[in-house]
Amino acid sequence: MLKEFLRSKAGALWLGMLATLLCFIILWCGATTFRALSDWMLYPVNLLMSVLLILPYMLFRRVWVQVVTMAALQALLIANLMYCRTFFSAIPIDSYGLASNLADFTSSITDSLRAADLLFPLITVATALIARRRPRPASFRRAWTVTGSAAALFAVITAGGLAAKGGFIKEADRISQSCYYSTTLTPVYTLAGSLLHQALTSPTTLTPELEAEVSGWLAGKEAQAPYQALPDSVERRKSLVLILCESLESWVLQTELGGHPVTPVLDSLIALPSTLYAPNVVTQVGAGRSIDAQLLINAGLLPMLHSVYSMKYPSRRYPSLNKAMREQYGARSMLLSVDKPITWNQAGVSRSFGCDTLLDRSAWQIDEVIGSPAKLSDRSFLRQCAAKLSQADLWPAGASRYVTIITYSGHNPFILPDHLKDPAFAPSTAPYPERLADYLNMAHYTDSALSEIISYLSSRPDYQDMLVVITGDHEGLASYRSEFLAHPEGRKIVSPGQFTPLIILNSPLPGRHDAVMGQIDIYPTLLNLMGLDSYQWKGLGNSIFSPAAPSFAIVSMTGETVGDTLATPPVLRSLTRRARSVSDAMITFDLFP
Repeated sequence: MLKEFLRSKAGALWLGMLATLLCFIILWCGATTFRALSDWMLYPVNLLMSVLLILPYMLFRRVWVQVVTMAALQALLIANLMYCRTFFSAIPIDSYGLASNLADFTSSITDSLRAADLLFPLITVATALIARRRPRPASFRRAWTVTGSAAALFAVITAGGLAAKGGFIKEADRISQSCYYSTTLTPVYTLAGSLLHQALTSPTTLTPELEAEVSGWLAGKEAQAPYQALPDSVERRKSLVLILCESLESWVLQTELGGHPVTPVLDSLIALPSTLYAPNVVTQVGAGRSIDAQLLINAGLLPMLHSVYSMKYPSRRYPSLNKAMREQYGARSMLLSVDKPITWNQAGVSRSFGCDTLLDRSAWQIDEVIGSPAKLSDRSFLRQCAAKLSQADLWPAGASRYVTIITYSGHNPFILPDHLKDPAFAPSTAPYPERLADYLNMAHYTDSALSEIISYLSSRPDYQDMLVVITGDHEGLASYRSEFLAHPEGRKIVSPGQFTPLIILNSPLPGRHDAVMGQIDIYPTLLNLMGLDSYQWKGLGNSIFSPAAPSFAIVSMTGETVGDTLATPPVLRSLTRRARSVSDAMITFDLFP
């Protein structure tokens, strides 16, 4: 009976579905880790799913119905692979409704495609051709018996395995919270299992237990690492300029190629005696990437576990630096971006942060573009930013302001037009992988573009009352990092860690902070330096000026712990590891003070 089934159309279609799932597993593991293959549950779960996926043919008895089902499934799997290559996770449930965002990231999307993805349509074509030549099952009753028996067998093995592990939720939680296995949940339990875990673990009701957990965490954090104001002798600043450089990583700073520095402008700023420089800031963004960086730095909150906060909860009453500066100095705040206001719902969330003015794509003259779709280049954008800010009605001299500037040109895939490249700086002539040379060229370009806005700010008569912060919104290399580190020349310059620099100009406490910190620690550090000590919300991180600040951070996308954990008391280590789930609950249920 089994042999008859395998030689029939049904058998060919089942093997095609199994090949599709196996192809997805191998490509996913290639972008993340092959540890999933060592989990024996991967095999019965995926065999069970492959049997269930031939139900369309068994019900309608038409090969074309199954082929269409296979093609639709493969499109979904390819989309998740593309997402995984940048974010190291499956597409969050809520993000399936964010298709409108894709128009602004077409270049990054196409760059996430790989030649190996062509295996999926090849599997579909091969399966369709083979199935057409196979006979129909001699008896669909016997075919149902085979598929039913197989499904029952694999279901029993799967259920037994899950029971031994404490149940699906417990096992999925264990995997997703592991620094080594967090990316294995999707291949082991299939995309359906990953989505099921998200659905089952997303809270819908605020229970007394969850509320007590949040308040208990906040109390524990205050007890273990209380926020401390700086001495009165430390000068305070009353204006803040935050420049978020797209995909800027620390290793490009103070690096030379052929005698030419990659970032001469930033290197000169780091060398100033009034600069505070922290090179080892672990990027902690989640699925929201750039918009998550604003949450971390502006609000002192970590990314949500399975959603993008700006899309799911844009109208929450978020605490923020904007509100703290308005409360302390009466400051107005503005955000300058080349994006459309709908991108990541920037307009909605900036209002919730308390931003007074949003200057988006429509505010600029599009005279020089980079990227696909084309967006205003960093050089033109930052030049126009300087011109805008010099208008007396926008920023009168001596007035307190919080200005956020978000660059774009450094966005993946880092393609800089030849006419914008510096002829004296040519990493493409060195023996580097092509994409690494692209990244270096783009970092060099953005660095040069920063000079005009910095020159303008430092020329203002109120510069001494201003703090200028330059940092990256997140790491930029994603799945390319392993490729670059495997290259004999690439490994000489590329950092294996996901660090972005934090450069604070005109800091009242200059110097160099080499200890590992997280992006979540930038918010309380800025509260300290700006003298915003009376603002009630101190964030989930720790100021680098706090004696109790931990010297490690956790990567949100992988759960990896980076830095020295042994130097931190066990209680604070535990609090740090639980911070993201606390942040998720606070955002979900609006639990802000």
